[in-house]
Amino acid sequence: MVSDAHALGAQVQGLGLAAAVPQQGRWETHSFPWAQNAGLAAWGPADSRGRGLRGRAWGGGGSRRGCSVGSGPAPPAQLGKKVAVLDYVEPSPQGTRWGLGGTCVNVGCIPKKLMHQAALLGGMIRDAPHYGWGVAQAPHSWATLADAVQNHVKSLNWGHRIQLQDRKVKYFNVKASFVDTHTVCGVSKGGEETLLSAEHIVIATGGRPRYPTHIEGALEYGITSDDLFWLKESPGKTRLADVALECAGLLTGLGLDTTVMIRSVPLRAFDQQMASLVTEHMAGHGTRILRGCAPEKVEKLPGQQLRVTWVDLTSDRKDAGTFDTVLWAIGRVPETASLNLEKAGVHTNPVTGKILVDAQETTSVPHIYAIGDVAEGRPELTPTAIMAGRLLAQRLSGRTSDLMDYSSVPTTVFTPLEYGCVGLSEEAAVARHGEEHVEVYHAFYKPLEFTVPQRDASQCYIKMVCLREPPQLVLGLHFLGPNAGEVIQGFALGIKCGASYQQLMRTVGIHPTCAEEVAKLRISKRSG
Repeated sequence: MVSDAHALGAQVQGLGLAAAVPQQGRWETHSFPWAQNAGLAAWGPADSRGRGLRGRAWGGGGSRRGCSVGSGPAPPAQLGKKVAVLDYVEPSPQGTRWGLGGTCVNVGCIPKKLMHQAALLGGMIRDAPHYGWGVAQAPHSWATLADAVQNHVKSLNWGHRIQLQDRKVKYFNVKASFVDTHTVCGVSKGGEETLLSAEHIVIATGGRPRYPTHIEGALEYGITSDDLFWLKESPGKTRLADVALECAGLLTGLGLDTTVMIRSVPLRAFDQQMASLVTEHMAGHGTRILRGCAPEKVEKLPGQQLRVTWVDLTSDRKDAGTFDTVLWAIGRVPETASLNLEKAGVHTNPVTGKILVDAQETTSVPHIYAIGDVAEGRPELTPTAIMAGRLLAQRLSGRTSDLMDYSSVPTTVFTPLEYGCVGLSEEAAVARHGEEHVEVYHAFYKPLEFTVPQRDASQCYIKMVCLREPPQLVLGLHFLGPNAGEVIQGFALGIKCGASYQQLMRTVGIHPTCAEEVAKLRISKRSG
């Protein structure tokens, strides 16, 4: 889920610019996956002499020239520019740190999807005897999985460093902040300061998990997604709050006792009928879900266990339980506090802390831009940051005038039964167009793979939200079932291009697949 500067870095790397990238609190640089958290991307002329504080200087001074930011790996010598990336990972409150690559690579999409796959394999092993495979249900080894996942992530970290070197991007492992509108100061672990001066600066610092500091013991004894994927030992019996359905699902799938405490509405930003089906499936397959409850205190017991006290917000009754791990998932905070944005004149939303940008990703300062999670009103998704960064780089190089289109962005929630969607939810469509102008086609279905092992398919469901007037433009598509991301990715192109319900009904499905069920949606909610 996340931001960042990978994108910018990737597009400018061949151009040589001076790219300072403070990554979400920890200042990570992303040049190549282009979108996880990274930070400030800044470009300056190659003939700069620079100026320093108490350390080295790089790239500043001299006369500033217009810079071309393109997507191709053009040789820096030809373009006469320098590129630099400033990256630093601030350890989590529990001391977890990681390498180059940002949230997605290190503590987000990549490790999460691998552990999700491990959980799905557990279900396949249980199905195997029904298909004639005499497979024993062996206990799962967290240590083996964690080692494999962490080694893969480290290989990606190394790959990013090599790509930076190959593309002649200067990498600084420093934490950066603004000195003025054209200058960024990076501070190393040893206190050495480096000044980078640039004509264009891009902020892509992303965000970090929020801690409920008002809850006693939350900071001392709790962990977040920043820590989960780097644990060497199994988290054991785990209590999660508040929106960590993906983490809860994979932990349940790995055989761990898992409880999710939901204070209000799960998956609030998604279609609420689909969200209800997601939680119903999880509750029916081993995850304990406590609704309308809020934790009040976390205490360390003799030994390693934790005692959590919570209150039922409906009855005001208190309860308590003992867990091995407490994981907080109550939202994310943009990494803007340490950037000294006021010195550059960059404006933020005083409530969210996110940077205010226009359609061109420009901040209140014309030559400073922000992309990804750190920008106000942007989807907190890695691929959107990648695309936004790529288009920004191309605009700065004069190669296009295209702006990022944030509508109809596909996404998937990797819960045990995956939920993929693109476009508007039913609620959003009704709010925008009026209930009388919206038609919703829907169906429950059973994947063929579920039939032999007699798996429960009561929550496998598809919903297509359309305008009622012919040709019934598709406003949104929602799919709950196996491989939801793969299914939605294909339909996303059609919906982005303005596909209608009539066109999709004339599409021949691939049989037998789950995706073909989309082309068989004949019943609308209105018709009963």
